Amino acid sequence: MFARLFLLFTATSLLEIFILVKVGGFLGAWPTVGLVIVTALVGSSLVRSQGIQTMFKVQERMNQGEMPGQQLVEGMMLVIAGVLLVTPGFVTDFLGLMLLQPNVRAHLAKGAMSKFQVQMMSAGAGFQGGFQSYDGNETASPFNAQGSAQPPRHSDKGSTIEGEFERKE
Repeated sequence: MFARLFLLFTATSLLEIFILVKVGGFLGAWPTVGLVIVTALVGSSLVRSQGIQTMFKVQERMNQGEMPGQQLVEGMMLVIAGVLLVTPGFVTDFLGLMLLQPNVRAHLAKGAMSKFQVQMMSAGAGFQGGFQSYDGNETASPFNAQGSAQPPRHSDKGSTIEGEFERKE
């Protein structure tokens, strides 16, 4: 893994230097520097606007009770695009601009999500377990799912709610 990352970063750096020298020889030093700065400024503003749009999509999906997995992956891709666009060079700018394309980003996000299994567990009618009192004795919940002070009703749905707890002294 380390060898692959080392080769990737070394090859990218060498390619960036090669292309910057070629473009600098054709356009001149200052126009090349100006072009790198302009692509960084334009790219960062595009990342910002698309990041805000993605954030609204995440909130919309969460309000609908859905898991915003693809939008979160696209948000991470926008962060990567921002880093690539701010990094000086034309190869990284090209890769960053490709990640800014919504169709490309959506396709890559679907591919990335197919590699990971995302599970979401939801509680059905509310909490129907016991509470831990301060003295360490377990007591039954004084509320049912509707919030009224009645003993909890257990349904025969067979749903299991998993969780973790830690006892604090």
